[in-house]
Order: sequence, then C-alpha cells, then structure tokens
Amino acid sequence: MADHLEASITLPSDPASVSAARAHVVGTLAEWGMPEDTEVSDTIRLIVSELATNAVQHTLGQSPTFTVDLVLDRHDQLCIGVTDSHPRFPKRLPAAVQQDNGRGLVIIRWLAVECGGRMRVRPTREGGKTVSVVLPWGVPAEPATAVEVTGQQES
Repeated sequence: MADHLEASITLPSDPASVSAARAHVVGTLAEWGMPEDTEVSDTIRLIVSELATNAVQHTLGQSPTFTVDLVLDRHDQLCIGVTDSHPRFPKRLPAAVQQDNGRGLVIIRWLAVECGGRMRVRPTREGGKTVSVVLPWGVPAEPATAVEVTGQQES
C-alpha cells in the first residue's frame, strides 16, 4: 500500500446522500485493506453517518453540497473530514437540554476518543467548515465476531 492515500466524494445536501457517503467510505476502506465486517469499520460507518447527517440537517439549505474526504497517511492514521459551505459552527448542547437531536457531535467525539483518536472543527477558506475525525489506522487481522453468553461457567 502507498504511504499516502486519498479519496473524496461530493454529494448533494439531501438525506439520501447520507447512505451514499457511508457506502463510499466503507467501500474505499475495503479497497485500502479494512474488512467491512469489523468493529472498527462499524465505528467509522457510524461516525460518517453522523457527520453526513449533520452536514445535511444543520446547514439549513445554505450548503447545496457536502464533501467527504478520506486521507490515510503512512499506515498510521486515518482522517475523515466532512466539509460544507455553511459558516455556522456546531454547538455543543448541555446534557440537561431536552431535545430530540443535537447529540451527534457528542457521539462522534466519544467514538473518536474510544478509538484513540480526536475530533476537530475548523473553518475553510471559502467560509464553511470541516468537521474531521482522526483515528489511528490499525487494520484488524480478523473480522469481529459476536460473543455468545450462555451463563454457564467453564470447569
């Protein structure tokens, strides 16, 4: 594998684009050596889903498209970035706020930290923003399997 790989897709800010973003990312990562049936792949799928959903829902029709960028650098870190052209930065809601939405970034940040990574938000030159998650790249040797719990003790 090369020391530096990149992939990008630009999609319309439409709810149907969220599944297209997930499919693009999972397919690209499979090409780069990450099996689709691993916990890491599932985590990345959820991160992309939350980032793409935020790009669609929270730009209030002011960003006609969003872009998903993947960068794998020197086999040690994967950067997932979602860029839109809306200037408003995401706001973190207090835990006590009673709303049905607004927790996506909390979920993303928690997943990133759980995997040993980080999340950041930065402005673009064009006046929009990019929300990125950087994760350590560690292609699992074997697919994740479900552990069966029977309640019986081994002797």
